[in-house]
Amino acid sequence: MNSKKILVTAIMLFSAIAFCFCESAFAEYLEVWGRNNYGQRNIPDGNDFVAIAAGANHNLALRSDGSLVAWHYNDYGLCNNVPTDNDFIAIASGNLHSLALKSDGSLVAWGYNYYGQCDVPAGNDFVYIAAGSYHSVAIRSDGSLAAWGQNNNGQCDVPAGNDFIEAAAGTNHSLALKSDGTIVAWGNNMYGQLDVPSGTFIAVAAGVWHSVAIRSDGSLTEWGKNSYKNIFGNGYYKVAARNASETFLFREPISSFELPDGNDFIAIAVGSYHNLALRSDGSLAAWGYNSDGQCDVPVGKGFVAISAGDCHSLALRSKICTNPIIGDLNGDCKVDCEDVCLMLENWLECNLEPPEACY
Repeated sequence: MNSKKILVTAIMLFSAIAFCFCESAFAEYLEVWGRNNYGQRNIPDGNDFVAIAAGANHNLALRSDGSLVAWHYNDYGLCNNVPTDNDFIAIASGNLHSLALKSDGSLVAWGYNYYGQCDVPAGNDFVYIAAGSYHSVAIRSDGSLAAWGQNNNGQCDVPAGNDFIEAAAGTNHSLALKSDGTIVAWGNNMYGQLDVPSGTFIAVAAGVWHSVAIRSDGSLTEWGKNSYKNIFGNGYYKVAARNASETFLFREPISSFELPDGNDFIAIAVGSYHNLALRSDGSLAAWGYNSDGQCDVPVGKGFVAISAGDCHSLALRSKICTNPIIGDLNGDCKVDCEDVCLMLENWLECNLEPPEACY
């Protein structure tokens, strides 16, 4: 290797290590990736978050003191009308509305209310909440369901029963998981999003036209519309520029049904057309529409919660290593071959990949 190549390699490694140090030593607990046209990746200060919820173009987070913070799309008061109380224990976000559960079991909602999605039902016996595009679903302490908001396809016509333990709300359909591991679905079934597979499950999630679940063995399954399977072919593809001097390149969409392998999944989240899954080792997997990199999950482990918006993704990460070491990119308190590979990968991504655009 000649001296010029040695110098270039040394510069690359130094830049990668410096980048790694900044990311490892000063990383926030929140990580956001994907579209940023409204500042949805502009993470608020703090490292005391305990829950997250992504809307279409905004995010909501719950702090350890029970208070809320929201950013960045603010139509209909999504961010500046956040309740100021500090007794919240759970949150959920729809397209243009947000929902929060208080410690006394009552509900609060704010944002766009054309369909009554902010007109929460009375009572202080709620224990679980989920928000869809323009409707919401909640579970009461007796295991029964409640739903409100847009009901053009019967997505608010909840089934009877008092053995529900989890719920999910899509755009025009809803799902609920029973204590025996079976799933009930209702609402629009134009693309088979209500045709629940046989078996038992431990988690459910709903998108615009599809549904995802984790089976009792920890594997993934989904059903409904596969909107973006191989639409654009391989590689990057060009889209219309916003003006004559600009040309934008976007990542290739991934099939929304190309399920990640494994039987170690413990949580799932579904955006409009992309999916996230959390493994038991704290790492992430993503698949589906990837127009803005919403499926390009951060490397490493330590993730504890996930949420998906329209074209962005949000995750809550705890530090595995409490005393970060320079060069320790994956947070395992040591620098090894994996870290070097991640350093180079990050450097190449930042310096050589085609530009992206956010709409």
